[in-house]
Amino acid sequence: MDSKTYRVCATCIHFQAVRLEGKMSYLCSRLNYETKPSYSFQCWDPKKHVSRLMEKRGDVNE
Repeated sequence: MDSKTYRVCATCIHFQAVRLEGKMSYLCSRLNYETKPSYSFQCWDPKKHVSRLMEKRGDVNE
């Protein structure tokens, strides 16, 4: 499994899931942009547990 498998918004430190008016909304706090968990941007910065998992599996954090 390569590092691109993890490169989605849901695994980024900037990803925020908030409930607005009874509906889930997903935001990137860095870009101040509405996103979806499966989206991917070049500014991706993995959460600590994702980095540890990547290291454990021998994947390179690009």
